[in-house]
Amino acid sequence: MILDLYNCDPKIIRSKKKILEYIDKICDLIKIKKYGKAMIKRFGETSSWGKGYSFFQFITESSISGHFLEPENIAYLNIFSYKPFNEKIAVDFSQKFFKAKKFKKQVIFH
Repeated sequence: MILDLYNCDPKIIRSKKKILEYIDKICDLIKIKKYGKAMIKRFGETSSWGKGYSFFQFITESSISGHFLEPENIAYLNIFSYKPFNEKIAVDFSQKFFKAKKFKKQVIFH
């Protein structure tokens, strides 16, 4: 699932602590098991467009990842899992967590 969240709360997407909290909660909520600790780094300090945190979390079913564009208050999230999960729950939770005003999602099945 590819999820783009627009007009997110700037304080939340700029907080490493909140992003790590999101990772823990989304994994629990859609019943996927984390494998190891999340990797999270802040990138793009010299870029006016790409500045923000990126994260990657291995899960036993594959991975979840995201990038946050601070100048635009956008969150780009990907949940890649061969184990089925409830995408509506994932979207609703993500939108509420980041306080996004609108979203766009794409689900790809194989």
